[in-house]
Amino acid sequence: MGRKEQMVEKLQDHMKDPKRVRNIGVVAHIDHGKTTLTDSLIAGAGLMADELAGKQCVTDSYYLEQDRGITIFSGAASMVHRFEDTDYVINLSDTPGHVDFGAEVVRSMRAVDGVIVVACAVEGVMPQTETVLRQALEERARPVLFINKVDRLINELKLTPEELQERFFKIIADVNKLIRNMAPEEFKEKWQVNVNDGSVAFGSGYHAWALNIPFMKKVGISFKDIIDVYQKHQNDLDAASKEIHQKANACQVLLDMVVKHLPDPLEAQKYRIPKIWGGDSESEIGKSLMNCDPEGPLAFMVTKMIVDPQAGEIATGRLFSGTIKPGIDVFLVGGACGARAQQVSISYASERFNIPAVTAGNIVAVSGLKAAISGETVCEREHKIEPFESIHLSEPVITKAVEASNTADLPKLIQVLRDIAKEDPSIKVEIDEETGEHKMSGMGELHLEIVEHRIKVDRKVPIKTSSPIVVYRETATAGSRQVEGKSPNKHNKFYIIVEPLEEAIVKALEDGTIEEGKDKGKELIAKLRDLGMDKLEAKNVKAIHGHNLFLDMTRGVQWLNEAIELCIEAYHEAMANGPLCKEKCARVKVKLVDANLHEDAIHRGPAQVIPACRMGIHEAMRGAKAALIEPKQKVYIRVPQDYMGAITRELQSRRGQVLDMQQEGDLMIIEAKAPVAEMFGFASAIRSAAEGRVLWSTENAGFELLPRELQDTIIKQIRDRKGLGG
Repeated sequence: MGRKEQMVEKLQDHMKDPKRVRNIGVVAHIDHGKTTLTDSLIAGAGLMADELAGKQCVTDSYYLEQDRGITIFSGAASMVHRFEDTDYVINLSDTPGHVDFGAEVVRSMRAVDGVIVVACAVEGVMPQTETVLRQALEERARPVLFINKVDRLINELKLTPEELQERFFKIIADVNKLIRNMAPEEFKEKWQVNVNDGSVAFGSGYHAWALNIPFMKKVGISFKDIIDVYQKHQNDLDAASKEIHQKANACQVLLDMVVKHLPDPLEAQKYRIPKIWGGDSESEIGKSLMNCDPEGPLAFMVTKMIVDPQAGEIATGRLFSGTIKPGIDVFLVGGACGARAQQVSISYASERFNIPAVTAGNIVAVSGLKAAISGETVCEREHKIEPFESIHLSEPVITKAVEASNTADLPKLIQVLRDIAKEDPSIKVEIDEETGEHKMSGMGELHLEIVEHRIKVDRKVPIKTSSPIVVYRETATAGSRQVEGKSPNKHNKFYIIVEPLEEAIVKALEDGTIEEGKDKGKELIAKLRDLGMDKLEAKNVKAIHGHNLFLDMTRGVQWLNEAIELCIEAYHEAMANGPLCKEKCARVKVKLVDANLHEDAIHRGPAQVIPACRMGIHEAMRGAKAALIEPKQKVYIRVPQDYMGAITRELQSRRGQVLDMQQEGDLMIIEAKAPVAEMFGFASAIRSAAEGRVLWSTENAGFELLPRELQDTIIKQIRDRKGLGG
């Protein structure tokens, strides 16, 4: 029996006790060493050779990840770790650091209860460190800290133990400040990372060593000892790393830290379930979820879908209650349909090992759930439950048109696009089966480039794609007068006002506090009133579309109750295709204030009501000074002071706005904001401007009003592209 098979047997034995399970993620800024560290942990658990750790990048199982040296998809590995004479199951998820693949991080955080935050000792806390930590804390996943690449401070920067300590304390203070700002109120102090209690470790994922205070006291090792070893083998770093690894094994130190400081599912679900599940906590399923009960009703949340050419759809996610076995009939709450679990397995990177059953508190992969999508709630047919809260993802900011090179490949392309949209919910796909031209929207250039590669190379469908197109939105910038929308037969009239939606409500729609299709009735009214909306307006909200609201402010209009659903349908159509250039609308409040309807139902059917309302809304939007808003990105740049002028000129030439500048040694740290539309080709331009001596990253910063002088030009470009005329 091989190592992996022995590990699977052990996992099956121990995963039944939730107190001996830890579900964790590894999160960090791009290139801070997550995947290399994960390799070291996997090697330490005996699942791969020590010599390959840091080089094989086991969880980067997709060949493009290996070629490009970045993580694109979250990778999973389950292992057993012994701590204080007890074996523990560690279900580990390695997540991407690149901003374009942030959706993978968000989905992974739903499945885990704690995270190892990896911070580079040289760069410190970076923008994406803050982003991924925020995503973890929003899902109530407790953090511990690993300060990585300490070998570089010793070998390259030649820091003394005192200087090392100073650097470490700054990083720890920065992380704790973020936790204090972003953690739920009851955990702001409790979840602070602390050197003395061992919730902070230091080391090198690449050289597979780590230290924290409890371990240093236990074995009598210090940073001076580490520095001495590196100095002794300064011409042979491999020999140095082997010697240090034997003295301070990264796997032992970090997984001890995980077991000691991160919660088991039994503890975590007590405070996580009220946040991620809106049902009654006193019901049978509510109690089972809170207590992580393996005997309770089934409650499984899908966080990731993989379409495997051989095995079909594989749904991976967290089992919060009950036990899942091959062959059981289940119910998909979102899809409102039944399915049968065919195989139940645990993951090791791209490999899966089938097992007879998995109990509550574990991460599991299930085949046979064909209709499932990411975010799906799975339960038993006879025990239907409230769905889990949906996973909130950012809006796509870039679109490409996709067309099959050969007409014969059109059906195959449509299927491939549907599969990709199922696997990656941050990719939005619009399929036009009539023209054969489809649109896919994603989080950035790299995101769409990877998807395009997967279609052409992995799925072998030759395609033609357009240049990337930036996603704009149409909005109202002022309140309109009352506008009349008249039906084609002139017998029905609708009076409409359009206003900008309140900023607080826009934010709640954007961050998922209020959800389209989910929040209704008294709950929605209470949320809107808390956000400052007038009581009467909050009571009359009839529909949500994206980041827009539709209100019925009429009183005593005869027959309107029969036509209101048609008005809502017209509102959805109007918001999906704005009046300026048929872009989607955002941040708009539409109020129906009065109506005159024909007494005969045959004269107020869909063909009369929908065009009247839709045109009325569009005309009111024009009166509300409709304008385009554009997606922006925050740009963080670290560059030597000599190149600062060239970098700021490059930013300004792209309509960039410098928000902050700080000096750190001979480096300048620049924080700026720039439109996504101007960022194409930025990577090569900034490298050229700084002669390669620059580190930079981006973060999505939402939508802002397009400058007035560009409005007409961009609207004309979009109308020309869509064939809408002048």
